[in-house]
Amino acid sequence: MKTLDPITALFVLMLASFVGLAVIQGVSRLLHTPLMSLTNAISSVAVVGAILVAGGDHEPGLPTWLAAGAVFASTTNLVSGFLITRRMLGMFKKREVKQA
Repeated sequence: MKTLDPITALFVLMLASFVGLAVIQGVSRLLHTPLMSLTNAISSVAVVGAILVAGGDHEPGLPTWLAAGAVFASTTNLVSGFLITRRMLGMFKKREVKQA
């Protein structure tokens, strides 16, 4: 199994950290607990890592299938977290009153 060189691994970690931080800062802090935000950030890092493992230069087998499963599970967690947040934000919007 081919491993990433340390510079590339550090670059991926830093990029995933900055993207995760940017995503967390876009959500109102009143609606999410720090645990929910941390879970979404971890899922974004897991997606990047799993994509790297799934697309690596190694023989297809158990690691590839596990990485593909991790990509699916982490992406599902990430997308559903954003959908729930969007729905929660929609509950706090003022509704327009229809005039007859």
